[in-house]
Amino acid sequence: MPKSITGRRTLMTGLGAAATAAAMGAGVSSAQTAQGPSTPFTPTLHPQDAWLSAMPGKHRVVLDVTSPEGVPDAIRFAGNLFTGNKTGYNVEEAELAIVICLRHAATGYGYGDGVWSKYGKVIDAKATPAPTANPFNSGDRMQWSGLAKRGVQFMVCGTASRGLATRFAGQGGDVEAMLKEMTREILDKAPYIWLPAPYIYSAWWPWVKNYGGELRAGAVRPGPIYARIWID
Repeated sequence: MPKSITGRRTLMTGLGAAATAAAMGAGVSSAQTAQGPSTPFTPTLHPQDAWLSAMPGKHRVVLDVTSPEGVPDAIRFAGNLFTGNKTGYNVEEAELAIVICLRHAATGYGYGDGVWSKYGKVIDAKATPAPTANPFNSGDRMQWSGLAKRGVQFMVCGTASRGLATRFAGQGGDVEAMLKEMTREILDKAPYIWLPAPYIYSAWWPWVKNYGGELRAGAVRPGPIYARIWID
């Protein structure tokens, strides 16, 4: 990165911090002193999120979509991210991990034609005629499939999916049975299914001097043990 740009960003950061401190008054300084020196933030890792940690790639991006109007933007942004990472960082498509999260009012657009053919009018009540296929993955508009072929992964909101299942089932309907039907629709299209928690194996060869054993954790390839022996 050119030194001029780096210096400019440093200057802007410094001015921003000074302006914030001035606006909030001397109380900021005293509060920081009382709390002691700040420590770097370290996020907590959960087994439910192991699939995201296991995704290969030099760069990772999550696009959060909450409305039907935002879906076309997410599709364009994903394409722009592929282009921008290649031209700006020389990162190939296979080295870029993109996840599109469909939640809230956009959740229904994460389901395939098996759901849309039955409940398309419920998902999009304004559409005329009633949709019978996912509008972003049917006919000449195979955008979801096109992005999936380029390595983009998708996830849908569980809470919003339950809300859809309640609407699909209708008053007095079996919501749990509807959720199972919707889940089968997703799993049928999934390229692979991540395990709920990683397997952990350890192996130990006590007859090797100064050797503490091998440890491997992962949901993608459970079980491989790699032995390395050194002499000191």
